[in-house]
Amino acid sequence: MIVFFFLMIALVVVVAAVTLAVIGGGSEAVLPEAEPDRVADGLPETRPVVRADIDALRLPVAPRGYRMAEVDDVLERLAAELAERDARIAQLTAAANPAAPLAPAAEDRVDLTKDER
Repeated sequence: MIVFFFLMIALVVVVAAVTLAVIGGGSEAVLPEAEPDRVADGLPETRPVVRADIDALRLPVAPRGYRMAEVDDVLERLAAELAERDARIAQLTAAANPAAPLAPAAEDRVDLTKDER
């Protein structure tokens, strides 16, 4: 009989402890703020991307590898900046040498729209 009362008291204490842990300590936040699902890609917004930015870039790792959406965002940004640079190089080349072709030959171009996976 004493064991029964001891187990009942232990059960009440455990239930009370779990309830207090779930409810919290009143107005104080027990749990820290949740981290956002996506973090900033770390590439500068105010200037073009340089080699050091790419070297310093670290993408967050998810349980099954890298987060695909974040990798896709970074790759899209890099592709857009490379396209802008290529257009600017072609414009400057054309201005410096009007006889030079404006775009590389079709066999020299790389198709970035193909899914190579």
